[in-house]
Amino acid sequence: MDDDDNAFEEAAGRYQEFRAKIAEKPTMDLAYRIGVGVLGAIVLVIGILLIPYPGPGWVIVFAGLGILASEFAWAKRLLKFAKKKYNAFMEWFGRQSMFVKALGVLFTAAVVVLTLWLLGAIGLVAGWVGLDQAWLQSPI
Repeated sequence: MDDDDNAFEEAAGRYQEFRAKIAEKPTMDLAYRIGVGVLGAIVLVIGILLIPYPGPGWVIVFAGLGILASEFAWAKRLLKFAKKKYNAFMEWFGRQSMFVKALGVLFTAAVVVLTLWLLGAIGLVAGWVGLDQAWLQSPI
């Protein structure tokens, strides 16, 4: 075993001790679980919102599920299922022709532009450069 494995096991052991102390007090345990649930849900929602954008959207989704999985069995099952499906999709997508990959890029770009327009970002930036066109403004 190398130092990284030892450090991980040591940290996991400290967390288990910490968690056991919290579990001894029902009110504290409930508050902790609620806090983990709220934090995990917030991270998960942010990750889902960021999926179509360049960057770590899926990493944030998996981090949110990981936070939830630390306390909830359903989240642990969902995390395992989501990772399996994500890996299968990426493997399938990697085997596709350049045409299918280009369609994937175009679809992703369309989703990004649409969400930026709906959120008002396109109209805002257009106003900065003097393009005050009504159709650039968000309908919401």
